[in-house]
Amino acid sequence: MAEDYYKILGVDRGASAADIQKAYRKLARKYHPDVNPDDQSAKAKFQELQRAFDVLNDPEKRKLYDQYGSGFEQMGAGAGGGPRGGRTWSTGPGGEEVDFSELFGRFGGGGGAEYEGNPFGDLFGQYRRGGRGQRRAQPQEMRGADLATELEVPFGTAVLGGQAQISLRRDGGKVETLNVKIPAGIEDGKKIRLRGQGESVPGGTPGDILITIHVAPHPWFTRRGNDLEVRVPVTLSEAALGAKVDVPTPKGTISLRLPAGSSSGKKLRIKGHGVAGRDGVAGDLYAEIQIVLPSPLDEECLELIKKLDEHAASEHPQDPRKDLKW
Repeated sequence: MAEDYYKILGVDRGASAADIQKAYRKLARKYHPDVNPDDQSAKAKFQELQRAFDVLNDPEKRKLYDQYGSGFEQMGAGAGGGPRGGRTWSTGPGGEEVDFSELFGRFGGGGGAEYEGNPFGDLFGQYRRGGRGQRRAQPQEMRGADLATELEVPFGTAVLGGQAQISLRRDGGKVETLNVKIPAGIEDGKKIRLRGQGESVPGGTPGDILITIHVAPHPWFTRRGNDLEVRVPVTLSEAALGAKVDVPTPKGTISLRLPAGSSSGKKLRIKGHGVAGRDGVAGDLYAEIQIVLPSPLDEECLELIKKLDEHAASEHPQDPRKDLKW
């Protein structure tokens, strides 16, 4: 009876190449001989999957298969003696022939590099030539699943770097706590990879842990790239007369000279006191002045402010909202 390769892979006849690769990858993991060393039925199923994938993943073979069925290889002769001419064929686990040069040439380029969409990247390793010119498959170790989690870190830790902890519930219900090194300057939404800390698999290598970092907001500081902004409260007299005010920075507290006549919203640049970049060069810190009036204001204070306003209006008239527009 002719084999229905589409049915074997569980896909429609109009399935895309990506759908075929995805279906094969899923089934090959399930029936791979390394996962089922004592199950002959699984081994036979895996060989069947290989045959189906070998044909349907090759556009030329698939076209011939759609026209002539599974016996298309006996239809006509190509260069080198039939449809296989010029290709390197090798005996698979059960004696069937598998075109490894074609499969690995298309997906791996001979360099062993893996990329998304390669169904062989985590199932097969390199195939080495045996003593009689025959290649024997050396299956690559299976790889455990990656785990994904999220971690919120304080604003200061994200800027300066530090340590944090995550708790993971493993298969079987075991809760494990891991230390995580937070690199200085990490941004919100970036990921940290802990290699080899993911799920394990019998006879294989464990996966990784991918941690998405969320940076907690700061009550006074905000970040713009590698620059920082900080709101600095000052008194009315400090803003009017000028003063030196202490301002905290990632490098420690500094004394900032506030020019006389500073209004709320004025920004003063403190060079090199922002977030350190990967090149070692730090951004800048911008101190935004915010005038804070005493509270509560008694009658005497209100009268003094009123006289100040009247004097300023007569000697230095201005319209503070002249540039305010929709």
